[in-house]
Parts: sequence; structure tokens; C-alpha cells
Amino acid sequence: MNTTIEKTVGEIVAEDYRAAAIFAKHGIDFCCKGNTPISEACDKKNIEMEAVMEDIYKLTSNTTDQMSEYNTWSAQKLIDHIEEKHHRYVEEKTPVILQFLDKLCKVHGQRHPELYEVFQLFKQSAADLSQHMKKEELILFPLIRNLSAELTADDQNRTLRSGTVQSPIALMMHEHETEGDRFREIEKLTDHYRVPSDGCTTYKVAYQMLQEFVQDLHLHIHLENNILFPLAANMEKELLN
Repeated sequence: MNTTIEKTVGEIVAEDYRAAAIFAKHGIDFCCKGNTPISEACDKKNIEMEAVMEDIYKLTSNTTDQMSEYNTWSAQKLIDHIEEKHHRYVEEKTPVILQFLDKLCKVHGQRHPELYEVFQLFKQSAADLSQHMKKEELILFPLIRNLSAELTADDQNRTLRSGTVQSPIALMMHEHETEGDRFREIEKLTDHYRVPSDGCTTYKVAYQMLQEFVQDLHLHIHLENNILFPLAANMEKELLN
């Protein structure tokens, strides 16, 4: 990995996704705010940039991790992966987590009133993500697939197009930012998913599921914001030139 302080957080993670764990350790958002230069991200968190850079440079000792291959995938392969893995994950896990959080509120809500807010935040996220994924699957992703098909077609078979992909991408990124803010609030309310001393097994499982959900969402958003969307924008630019 050729890392410089001018690179953005998202670019560094796109080169090697293992860097995501390093940014997470230092509290740096690599998905929703992935367009922030690493120097600026460290300044905002009052973190010594040298410490972060040292951790990142250690990744160069092993560059065979499969995660680093995402930025070599085609747009079609990325979309298929996002739909089959991350969209289906959200659809499967949200009703289960909602059920657990509802139970926690009923059993522990009186002693831990923050659970009610966590439940409402996640409930809103579940509804918004459902609509968000439909917009991607029905509008944005077909547009990107069409761009890919246009690029592989003969010049005489290409359809004259005007820019169409930038607006839906901007909307999806704005909605990603909303989810990032929401889950940062959940993380704060749960004290970084720390189970209180009087927490039962359901408490532990619910928090573990929440933490796994947000980890998957971070990767999900990273693949779109930092890899798929720039790829789509470049494809459209190539077609219009």
C-alpha cells in the first residue's frame, strides 16, 4: 500500500480494507466520511497522525488479504456482491434485532431508559434502509449496469446519453451519512456496546448483534461510497467524452 498523508481515508481503505480496523480503533469514520484526508481526520480527532500511519504501514508486510481485491472488481461484480451479501444481511437481521431490542425495553427499560432511544433509532434505521436499498436496486444499480453495458458495446451501438448517475449517487451518499450519524448515536448510547453489570444473556446477544450489524453496514457503505460510486462516475465520464 502506497500511503501518503494526502490520501483520503476512503482511498486508503479501498487499497486494503484491513486498514478499516485501524481507523475504527482510532475512532475515524472510514465509510460515511471516507472522503476526508487522513491528516484532516486525525486533526479532528486530536490523534497523532504518526501513530495511525505506523499502524497502516504495518499492513504492507502482508498484501494478500482478499479484502484488498474489492477495488479490482467490476461494477457488475460489486453490485451483485452488495445485493447478495449486504442487502440480504440487512433484510434478515433487522427484524431479529428489533425483536431483541423490544424485549430489552420491556425487561430492562426502567433501569436503562437509554434502551428506548436505541430501539427507536434502530427502528427508524430499519425503515430507512429498506427504502434506501429499494432505490438502489430499482434505480441506481440498473443505471450503473447500463453504463457498464454501454462501455462494452460497439461505438455504433452506444446510445447518446446525458449525465444520469450523479444525482442518485449524491442522494445515496447523503442517506449513508444519515445512517452513519444514527449509528454513532447508538454507539454513544450503548457506551460502545458495553453490556451493564445487570445485563442478561438477551442483553449481551442484542448488543453483539447490533455491533455486528454496524460492522457489516460500514463495509456495505464503504464498497458503495469509496469503490462502486467513483467507478460508476468514471464510466459515465468516459461515455460522455
